[in-house]
Amino acid sequence: MSSPVYTFVSRDDNSTIYAEVSKMLLATGHWKRLKRDNPRFNLMLGERNRLPFGRLGHEPGLVQLVNYYRGADKLCRKASLVKLIKTSPELSDSSNWFPESYIIYPTNLNTPVAPASNGISHLKSNPKTDEREVFLASYHTKKENGEGSVWIAKSSAGAKGAGILISHDANQLLDYIDNQGQVHVIQKYLEKPLLLEPGHRKFDIRSWVLVDHQYNIYLYREGVLRTSSEPYNRADLQDMTSHLTNHCIQKEHSQNYGRYEEGNEMFFDEFRLYLLNTHNVTMETTILPQIKHVIKSCLSCIEAAISTKHLSYQSFQLFGFDFMVDENFKVWLIEINGAPACAQKLYPELCQGIIDVAISSVFALYSDSSSASSSPYSSSPSSLFTTNSCSSPKLRGPLHVGPFTRL
Repeated sequence: MSSPVYTFVSRDDNSTIYAEVSKMLLATGHWKRLKRDNPRFNLMLGERNRLPFGRLGHEPGLVQLVNYYRGADKLCRKASLVKLIKTSPELSDSSNWFPESYIIYPTNLNTPVAPASNGISHLKSNPKTDEREVFLASYHTKKENGEGSVWIAKSSAGAKGAGILISHDANQLLDYIDNQGQVHVIQKYLEKPLLLEPGHRKFDIRSWVLVDHQYNIYLYREGVLRTSSEPYNRADLQDMTSHLTNHCIQKEHSQNYGRYEEGNEMFFDEFRLYLLNTHNVTMETTILPQIKHVIKSCLSCIEAAISTKHLSYQSFQLFGFDFMVDENFKVWLIEINGAPACAQKLYPELCQGIIDVAISSVFALYSDSSSASSSPYSSSPSSLFTTNSCSSPKLRGPLHVGPFTRL
């Protein structure tokens, strides 16, 4: 019996990851690409901020899947993430893995200011809260106690190192935000990061995480360290190449770009060896368990709010979790990206993994019952969507699918 043919539309011309996924789908011979405005599709590879969620799932006889979760910005915008972490009882241990952070609105927006003594209550009960008074109280306490006085201001919607100031001076940080005209987050700066040698350099870690339509959380086995080209210098907070590892900043402003690692990227296999040889530490017992805990905690916290299990359409999404590690090998979440880029050499494996985990689990490529068992869920689209009850049981995906492991 011949295999079925499914249809998809692609509405994001800027995503290199989903451009690759599109090519792979077409290469199977089981998928047909429709014009971008055709509503009769099985799969939409859409643009994150322009998805017609309200129109999905209303085509008779069609199962529809889209590559983003509505409401995932609760994690992916910096201010929303801070609010979520501070107000969610499920994340009560976040002080162990998320730097102390405050949401700051420019004064000209006249946002209600939380009192220094009862800030969390104000944050919970108001849609928007300026935490500058709470921040100032903490800033002065930490400075007096010798707990470090360096903080970083980051635009809530900023990317690629834009809208960032690092400073010892609280008033300078607040004035900077007031002049920017948009909401920022002020976060305690990690003053004693683990550094790479040679070069005494900072790095951060990007981990890719895929959430399927049943809200199974999968971690991609590969990760990448984005490295600095310049020595870390706590005495000079103006040198962005010393403090920020964003590729665009390193490539544009550092004369040493690519000197230590090609493209300023170190992958996990090399990092494993580095940790073992330099620090006698194994990544599997120190770094990865912390990364997995943070990922699962954050995504589980919003599952009830964004899951599509009870809706007439289904979602999946790829996330990029960014971490730093301090000198005591403690992992800190920095931010979460809802439309992450990917290192070029990982495209074939990562994109095939997205298809296997998130797409083929819904749209099996086999129409006969004997072959259907090769689908990760061993289910046809119709059987996966026979109930829209929010009380329907969650189908646990397999522990391993290609390069992904379920958490």
